[in-house]
Amino acid sequence: MDSVCLHSQFSRTDFLHSKGRTCLKFDILKCGTWQGLNSLNSFKNSCSRLTIQLNFKIPSKQSALVQALVIRCSSPQNADLPRYYSKKEKKPFPIPIVELRRAARERLKNSKNQPRGPCPPPKRGLVVERLIPVAYRVLNARITLINNLKKLLKVMPVNACKWCSEIHVGPVGHPFKSCRGPRASIRKGAHEWGEAVLQDILVPVEAYHLYDRLGKRIPHEERFSVPRIPAVVELCIQAGVDLPEYPTKRRRKPIIRIGKKEFVDADESELPDPDPEAPKPEILAEILDSEIVPPSSKEDTTLVAEETLQEWEEMRGGAKRLMKMYPVRACGYCPEVHVGPTGHKAQNCGAHKHQQRNGQHGWQAVVLDDLIPPKYVWHLPDVNKPLERELRNFYGQAPAVVELCAQAGASVPEHYKPTMRLDVGIPTDVREAEMVV
Repeated sequence: MDSVCLHSQFSRTDFLHSKGRTCLKFDILKCGTWQGLNSLNSFKNSCSRLTIQLNFKIPSKQSALVQALVIRCSSPQNADLPRYYSKKEKKPFPIPIVELRRAARERLKNSKNQPRGPCPPPKRGLVVERLIPVAYRVLNARITLINNLKKLLKVMPVNACKWCSEIHVGPVGHPFKSCRGPRASIRKGAHEWGEAVLQDILVPVEAYHLYDRLGKRIPHEERFSVPRIPAVVELCIQAGVDLPEYPTKRRRKPIIRIGKKEFVDADESELPDPDPEAPKPEILAEILDSEIVPPSSKEDTTLVAEETLQEWEEMRGGAKRLMKMYPVRACGYCPEVHVGPTGHKAQNCGAHKHQQRNGQHGWQAVVLDDLIPPKYVWHLPDVNKPLERELRNFYGQAPAVVELCAQAGASVPEHYKPTMRLDVGIPTDVREAEMVV
């Protein structure tokens, strides 16, 4: 943490003179009683350990007393907030093109006069057996997450703007004029808050369901005949989850390639029939809105919040593992996601200047936030105190699920604390904020 130089009124020091020497006797007061240091109170809810160190320098009797206050917080250093990308901008590639070309040249150079290595199982039409339990855990984590969020929304206030996609977790909406919805210029960017629903917190991302992930790409004419399901569910199905309502083709032998893009299925007639009564992991069911029972006490709310945060981490962590083996594509212009080796051919991209591309998507490698959007919201340091417009630079942000669970009493994971700016002291008023250098 950085050092902050403060006025002498923030501490009380007694000087003792003994045999030509000047001794210092410190009487360090508590942080909450220091006049002018009200911003230190904001560390009580964010820091597990707060260390205050005072350094004094007295060069001569005529010089003024210099006091340095060093604040050390156990939370990680604050990080920049997630960048907002305009609808007119193309999303950056996860790996820059220059690095991809450099890696391709290096891979081609090393592969000369070398035997070709085996392809991974998904490229041969098979399923990775060791990832099947991971797929079931991801699917169950998503269902548990949805059920718990429905319970928390019964007892925790969440506000959503009626004109844009921004939400705020708290009793009242934030005062920042950041609305980009219709007629935002007439309202000067002010939000109109209303009650939020589940889809505002957990953003739905759908993808086409593929019966055969190695089959032909979906043409534009069949875009309405192919069912669309949540992208995470489609990823789990391709990774080995069997859902009767969404059948998919399972191969027990690798395909035989007869060309670069042509292949035939191997003969599986000599293989024994699969056992239909083989035990499979249990799949949970979503609870209807009319059957949701909210937590009855604060302790129950905290337990539900802890479980919700664990399932959120389980879903994201497991999906990240599956994405490393089963490729997923995302459009660089719109939120469209396709689970498969290549994107579909449906010309339904409505992003900026889609007429120049004839509605075709710009497929590129996906990142985890494209598959499971975190939906960042402003972090509320004190639930009983609303955010102030003049102190916007001191507030942090967190995913909506994390912020909702944190306000419900759950402990925040370490990797979310930098963007939440838990190590930043928040001034109590505008006058104190103007004193910050």
